[in-house]
Amino acid sequence: MKEKVKGTINGILMIVLFGLIVMIGYKLLFPIDQSELEQTAKIQSSNKIKIGFSLGTLKEERWFKDRDILMAKVQELGAEIYVHNANNDDLDQLNQVKSLIKEGIDVLILVPNDMEKASEAVRLAKKEGIKVISYDRLVIDSNIDMYISFDNEKVGELMAQALIEENPEGNYLIINGAPTDHNTSMIKNGYNKVLKEYIKSGKVDVVEEAWAANWMREEAFEVTDKYLSQGIRFDAILCGNDSLADGAVEALSQHRVAGETNVVGQDADLTACQRIVDDLQLMTVYKPIDKLASVTAEIAVRMARGEDVGTKRKMNIGIFEIPYYVLDPVAITKDNIDETIIRDGFHMRDEIYDAK
Repeated sequence: MKEKVKGTINGILMIVLFGLIVMIGYKLLFPIDQSELEQTAKIQSSNKIKIGFSLGTLKEERWFKDRDILMAKVQELGAEIYVHNANNDDLDQLNQVKSLIKEGIDVLILVPNDMEKASEAVRLAKKEGIKVISYDRLVIDSNIDMYISFDNEKVGELMAQALIEENPEGNYLIINGAPTDHNTSMIKNGYNKVLKEYIKSGKVDVVEEAWAANWMREEAFEVTDKYLSQGIRFDAILCGNDSLADGAVEALSQHRVAGETNVVGQDADLTACQRIVDDLQLMTVYKPIDKLASVTAEIAVRMARGEDVGTKRKMNIGIFEIPYYVLDPVAITKDNIDETIIRDGFHMRDEIYDAK
């Protein structure tokens, strides 16, 4: 019996050994074509939708959120995404877009550093048949396929309304964002709607309307500090975003009058939310970035597939009329920060209230 089992085992071993010899011999005679495997991989990769994302800057806190959410959503939808940051350099942005075009992208999502100069990047992409989405910041006089943003005029209105409710009279300082960003002019249109009658009647005196190149917080600090050093005090400071508000509040702090002047901004940066609960900033405008980035990712992928994106609203930008997808901003004060910012998970409660 033992000899029979031993014979069976030996037989199985011989069969396995023979199979290995045949397999090795086959591989020696017919080696795998590595280039063929690589070509197959390339074909599989080329079937994937490729999205290019060119950011004019990552200087402000909010753009990191845009980048991360948009990247995750695009990948979730089964597409590839290539991301570049121009660091406020127009030439770098143009060269980065050229690089994205060489990657064979299907759609370009563009946050222009300069609303006019970025039109060359749009032209190059369109020349190659690439769809272009202008993301949150508008490229003017360009035949873009979609502009996706928040209602920036409403942003300006919300900021001005918050200040007027607290200070219907007094000295105002306005610190606008970059003059090269179309959002700045739209925000200005919004706050002018609210302030014009108060200015005309003399109730509100705008001591200065400044412009901060590249949204630099240092410029907000300098203009605020300049007037405070001259003994001029402000009842209200309207800042183009929370980074500029940060610069203004720093100047107020150095002159030991922080909290005595109502300051507003936009973007709901974490530090701005902390200032609001500490009574150093009156309000910020919350723009739910997760909605903006998610919608943009979905529209980009649908564009790449040649599907209808379902947007009926149009905006006239010079000689072009373009599709416009708009989302509503929300005014945030100490009274509603819990049921908006914290409820949405935009910032955690302990980040806002417990940070010292």
